[in-house]
Formats: sequence, C-alpha cells, structure tokens
Amino acid sequence: MRILYHHRTASRDGQAVHIDELIDAFGRAGHEVTIVGPAAGEEMEFGGENRMIAALKKLLPGAAYELLELGYSFLTYWRLRREVRKFAPDLYYERYNLFSPAGAWLRRRYRLPFLLEVNAPLAEERQRYGQLRLRRLARWSERYAWRNADRVLPVTEVLAGYVRDAGVPDERIVVIPNGINRERFDSAGGFAARRAEFGLENAVVLGFTGFIRDWHGLDDVIDALPGLGDNVHLMVVGDGPGRRALEAQAGRLGLQDRVHFTGLVERDEVAGYVGCFDIALQPAVTAYASPLKIFEYMAMGCAIVAPRLPNIEEVLDDESAMLFDPEHEGARHDAIARLCNDATLRERLSAGARRQIAVRRLTWDDNAAKIAALTDEVRAGLQ
Repeated sequence: MRILYHHRTASRDGQAVHIDELIDAFGRAGHEVTIVGPAAGEEMEFGGENRMIAALKKLLPGAAYELLELGYSFLTYWRLRREVRKFAPDLYYERYNLFSPAGAWLRRRYRLPFLLEVNAPLAEERQRYGQLRLRRLARWSERYAWRNADRVLPVTEVLAGYVRDAGVPDERIVVIPNGINRERFDSAGGFAARRAEFGLENAVVLGFTGFIRDWHGLDDVIDALPGLGDNVHLMVVGDGPGRRALEAQAGRLGLQDRVHFTGLVERDEVAGYVGCFDIALQPAVTAYASPLKIFEYMAMGCAIVAPRLPNIEEVLDDESAMLFDPEHEGARHDAIARLCNDATLRERLSAGARRQIAVRRLTWDDNAAKIAALTDEVRAGLQ
C-alpha cells in the first residue's frame, strides 16, 4: 500500500515519536510512505522546536497567527495535490492539527481514502490555556476536518466522545491508542551499570520520563520522599520548564542526593533509563490523553502508579498497575508507599503490565495493521 502521510508537527518531542514510530511500522509491514510536513522538523534534535514558528507566535497578534495557520492550508493543499499526482497513494493519512482543512479538500477532489488521527481536542485545549483568539473559526475547522474524514482515529475512547459530539457517527470512529516498539525496548540493557552511575545499586527507584511540567505532580512525590525510607530515590528522565522548581525543592528538603535529573535523553536511550525504575510514575494526566510514557513503562515491565481515570483504564487495570483516586487526598502517596514496601506486588504488576501489551495489541506494528485493514474497508466502500 502507498501512504501519503501529512502532519504539521514542527517540534521533536512526543508527537514526533508517534509520527516516527508509526511510519517505521508502516515500513516494516511493507507499505511505502511519502511524508508532507514541516521540513525543518526533520533536522531538529530531539526536544527541539522550530525557531521561526516560535518567533511568529511571539511577534504576531494571536488572531493574525491563527489566520496564518489557516492560510497555510492552501500551501499544504498544493503540496498534497502534487504528491498525489506523483506518488498515486492508496491512502491519505493525517495527524490532526487545528486550522487544517486540506485533507478534506483532497478527499473531495480525488476520492482518496482519508484517515484522520486525533490526539487532542485542540480547539478546547488551546482555548483553555489562553492560546486561541478566533474561537468560532477554530471550532468550525475542527468539526470540518473530523466530519469529512472517512475514519477518525482518536487515541482514547474519552477523546472519541469529543468526536461524536462534533457530529461524527460511531461507525466512522475507531479508537487506536498509542503503542510501543517492542524491539526498541526488548533490546535495552545496561541497567545495572546505569544504576551504579547514579549510586542506585541498592535503592528502590521511582522514575518519571517526559517533558517536565508543573502540573505533573512531581513536587508531591518529592515531598513524600522523606516518609518513604532512605533507600527510595527519584529519577526524572527529561527536561522542561518545571525542572528548576523541582531541583530547588529537593535542595530545600535536603534531598538533592536522592532526586536525580538526567536532563534531555536521546530517544534511543530512554529504554535504558526506564529499565532502572522499580516503580514508574504517571502522577497526573490529561483526561483524554494516551500517554506514551505509559506504554514504555509497560514494555519495560515496571510497576506503574497512575491515576484511576477512564483514559488510563483503557489500557491498565488493577492487575497491571497501582491505580489511585486522584480526587482523594493522599491517595497517590499511599499507592507509592505500598509499592515501595511490597516487592512481591511490584513483580506481579510488572508481569501484568507486560502482558497487557500483547493482550490489547498495544504496539505500533499492531496499529499499522489496524490502519491497513481500515483502509481496505474504506476503499471497498468507495468502489
């Protein structure tokens, strides 16, 4: 199958991991992929951001930038039409972005199967964080893209609810969570040496990976460390705007020797750090997200602590994670403390987490196979 893949991701972060892994899975399945996206993103180091886009956001009034986003769709459409004529794809696959109707235009012009992956309700998300001015236009563009796709692929059932509310019928909505590249994580090693590097040979290691933000709840984890025993350490793998405050907090509490920040880690090295974790943390989560770190924790067989929320329960249960009630004060601390004191429970949850990968088909290769089957279904309906 020949796949025309479009995205607007101009940063090298978790979004780029999803894009790269799915495209690689398409390749392993024997599909040929042509990508239309921001050229600058391909050259960045992991963790980087497109400087030109960042400058435009800073310099332009919000409404002007949003009109520019919509206007960019005309250039996108021209590029996509050129690729359709040159590449003759069997499928047009898009990672959804706001103010991006080009995929709908392409489908109407060429009757090309159009699958739209949705990772967030971006109109609501950007409005919530004060990053949206043209709200009616944003909501229109979102509904227009979702309603004109042959299949909409939200990453959680919670997110599927947003798609239904936009008027997309159930038969055109298929939930496909994020996944894992088993080969990347099965081949990881060197955990003992890395633990020794941080002085963690005999420690119980709490671990977190990802972009560090204030709302992640790591400050509460650091506050809890003194009550968890002297041999419990926290390893934070990644970087972000929340790091400085956490480092200062650890210093104030005299915990600088028990809280370890690795800084930014290259994608291929992440598994080597996750393998050091005895307990992997997802202290907080956006209600509709499918967090990539959860799948990495599962693949490495970590005992996972995560909030008991519907999107998390789509991939984890009480046999594969220690789920806590985020509305109950102290519940997160109690869950971590219980696992710190019960190695047998950690082993049971570790095995359960690994098992869920196979039971729920949570790999990128599985996702590529599901997408290929959906494409065949849509093509049959177009004939």
